[in-house]
Amino acid sequence: MTDLDTATTPRKSKKARPGNRTADGKEHLRLWVRLLACAHSAEQRVKGRIKERFGINQTAFNLMSQLDRFPDGIRMGELSRRTVVTGSNVTAVIDDLEKRGFVVRSPAPDDRRAIVISLTDEGREAFAEMAPILASWIEEIFAEFSVESQADLVSRLDELKEAMHATLSTSL
Repeated sequence: MTDLDTATTPRKSKKARPGNRTADGKEHLRLWVRLLACAHSAEQRVKGRIKERFGINQTAFNLMSQLDRFPDGIRMGELSRRTVVTGSNVTAVIDDLEKRGFVVRSPAPDDRRAIVISLTDEGREAFAEMAPILASWIEEIFAEFSVESQADLVSRLDELKEAMHATLSTSL
C-alpha cells in the first residue's frame, strides 16, 4: 500500500461520520485536488495580469493592499505575518516598492530598532487605481458562477475553515 493509499483509505479505528466519504473513501483527496486546482488557476491568471498591467508582482500588490489598511504604517514583522511572506522576501519587495516611490520606511516611534512601512501618497494613489481593476478581474473569474452559488461556496468554505482549525496548528 502506498502513502497515498493509506492517506485516503478510511481507518477502522476512527468512526466515519455519515456523509464524509464516498464509496471509495477518496472524497477528501478529490476535495484537496479541486481546491488546489481552482486556487492555482485563478492565482496564475491574476498574477500574470498584475505583472503585465502594473509592472509589479502579486506579492508587491498584496503588501500594498495591507499597507493601504494602515494609513499610519505597519511594522515590517507584522506586514510579513499578515501576508505570510518571509521577512527576507518582504524586505526585497519593500526595497523595490521604495525605489518606485510607493512606500517609505521610518523608525517606529516606540522602538527605534523597529521599522514601520507606510504607503506614500504616490503609492496610495497607485493602489487606489489598481484595486478596482483587480476586483474586476476577480469578478470575471467568477462571472459564470451565480451569486447564490458564490454565497453558498463561501458559507461552505467558512465551515471548512472552522473544521480545519481543529486539525491545523496554524490559523487560517
